[in-house]
Amino acid sequence: MTNIIALWLAVLIVALFAADFLYFGWDLHIALGRQLLRLLDIVAFWR
Repeated sequence: MTNIIALWLAVLIVALFAADFLYFGWDLHIALGRQLLRLLDIVAFWR
């Protein structure tokens, strides 16, 4: 990983946390977790 890629990745992560704080009130990770659990249930059905 080059320094430029690492810098862009860090900027992306900081932007996600900022958007989570400003727009979602720190609830984005909860919503994404629920969606991931729903997806896992669907995938487990096809197993």
